[in-house]
Amino acid sequence: MYAERVLSGMRPSGRLHLGHHHGVLKNWVKLQEEFPCFFFVADWHALTTHYDSPEVIADNVWTMLVDWLAAGVDPAQATLFIQSRVPEHAELHLLLSMMTPLGWLERVPGWKEQQERGEGAELSTYGFLGYPLLQSADILIYRADKVPVGEDQVPHVEITRELARRFNHLYGREPGFEDKAREAVRKLGAKRARLYHDLRTRFQQDGDDEALEQAKALLDETQNLSLGDRERLYGYLEGGGKMILVEPEALLAPVSRMPGLDGQKMSKAYGNTINLREDADSVTRKVRTMQTDPARMRRTDPGEPERCPVWQLHMIYSNEDTLAWAQRGCRSASIGCLECKQPVLEAILEEQEGLHERAQPYLDDPGLVRSIVADGCERARKLAQETMRDVREAMGLDYG
Repeated sequence: MYAERVLSGMRPSGRLHLGHHHGVLKNWVKLQEEFPCFFFVADWHALTTHYDSPEVIADNVWTMLVDWLAAGVDPAQATLFIQSRVPEHAELHLLLSMMTPLGWLERVPGWKEQQERGEGAELSTYGFLGYPLLQSADILIYRADKVPVGEDQVPHVEITRELARRFNHLYGREPGFEDKAREAVRKLGAKRARLYHDLRTRFQQDGDDEALEQAKALLDETQNLSLGDRERLYGYLEGGGKMILVEPEALLAPVSRMPGLDGQKMSKAYGNTINLREDADSVTRKVRTMQTDPARMRRTDPGEPERCPVWQLHMIYSNEDTLAWAQRGCRSASIGCLECKQPVLEAILEEQEGLHERAQPYLDDPGLVRSIVADGCERARKLAQETMRDVREAMGLDYG
């Protein structure tokens, strides 16, 4: 059994906006206080749609990292790194591709929908078809057991679980596994060995899930086991072979639909965004010119908050008293639309002020970001190399 570990990444596709902040980064900041977290810049993934203009990716990488730091992602608590600087991702992706049925990739919702729509001949590449497999390699290389995702990304975690299961089934049966596992049981000591056998029997014969959890806890508490023996005992416990790759669980992120300036979901595609570190004058202009309830043609016309995009921002930024004031004032026409927008504007500007303040040291000294990433890449690569040693050994590729 491996330690709890969270893995998540973002493609460097441009400036981050408040939708990223409320939908992803706030959750990362919370998770980094609860688990060991690995957050990576998915620059290889960006090539699936920008392979013909890779120069735009480089600038986006560093800008996005500053955005993460401005949002409160803490390099003292989380490991920040760049995907392409850990080449083991590519090696595991290649080896997994040898055993991945083509049908598994073709049924992934994103690829299937794109093919049905017939959009974008430039996406008819192996890179686009194979990006779920690269995503799986990103997760499995760190033996991460938790992947924060939205509902729409759950199928990507599920295919990763299937790939880990298939790999362990194909390559987890090392020669002499049963004898090595029994020898590892003896190393537990007489008392723990008896308890392990009892719990293993209860699970395998009776399907007692509680016995399985107790046995895993027993192994977690045992300090004098080598990594190899620990893996064997986990595999022996569940009736399988040596566990090499860990099946991750989808960690459903809190739902946060950040509304854009037009009331639709905030997205660069809709041109309705406020960037994470946008100039105060620009933010002010965008909020003050937002469309409101179309029924309020004149200042004296009553309105309905539910029809107004500004109300959706109130739901994100305003407290109960302000919400009640806005509803009452809109419906009675006792406040105008500009007056209604003011508390939202002030809240966004206050949030932006904190983001600018946290970003400034990294803008003043870009070397700080590069140092954080260098340290993160080193930590990440060490774990990735450990996994690949086990993968090569399991596949018989460790010959000299």
